[in-house]
Amino acid sequence: MITLYTAPTPNGHKASCTLEALGFDYQVSIVNLMKGEQNKPYFLNINPNGRIPAIVDHDADDFAIFESGAIMVYLAEKAGKLLPTDAKGRSEVIQWLMFQMGGIGPMMGQANVFYRYFPVTIQPAIDRFQNESRRLYEVLDTHLKDREWLARDYSIADIANWCWVRTHKWSGVSVDGLEHLNRWQDNMKNQHGMSKGIDVPFPIENLLKDEALAEEFKKKAQTILQK
Repeated sequence: MITLYTAPTPNGHKASCTLEALGFDYQVSIVNLMKGEQNKPYFLNINPNGRIPAIVDHDADDFAIFESGAIMVYLAEKAGKLLPTDAKGRSEVIQWLMFQMGGIGPMMGQANVFYRYFPVTIQPAIDRFQNESRRLYEVLDTHLKDREWLARDYSIADIANWCWVRTHKWSGVSVDGLEHLNRWQDNMKNQHGMSKGIDVPFPIENLLKDEALAEEFKKKAQTILQK
């Protein structure tokens, strides 16, 4: 059994979607980020960095793993799926996983902060991170022109990038005109475990689709940031 410590964010969904895709039995422990639970001693004992997600593998002497990408690699290796064992195949998947962790995630994350949460509007910052996110989408689009998946076969690299790119509206970044990226996104929605994984620990799809709800959430978040 695995315990997943998480919240409804793209990084959290990377872990839950991977668990679902691989068919692991797991239980969920919600970490309330708004109340600062990620900084409580019990969680810092699992992840010293105080960020979600994290997992504890109770079948491996309660082994704790933090960082979403590291969790995905651990789970894929444990299951023997979604990550090739040959050096070149493995490297290709890891490269695109790192692309998400070093590019897509940080750029979209900063776009989220300045576009959705920051109490004052700093347009140059919004433009900077939205434009860079769009550039990274275009890299994915070009790469996907002649292939179905980011690496040789469907892998954790696809799951990682999709969990972020699918939230592009929240970051205020357009995917218009990115034919190959959008085709890949549609394919990802139909992969085993994805629809269930993005509802862990609870559904937030309405926030991504309903701008009025998104604005209400933004105001609440800004109030917390100003305290």
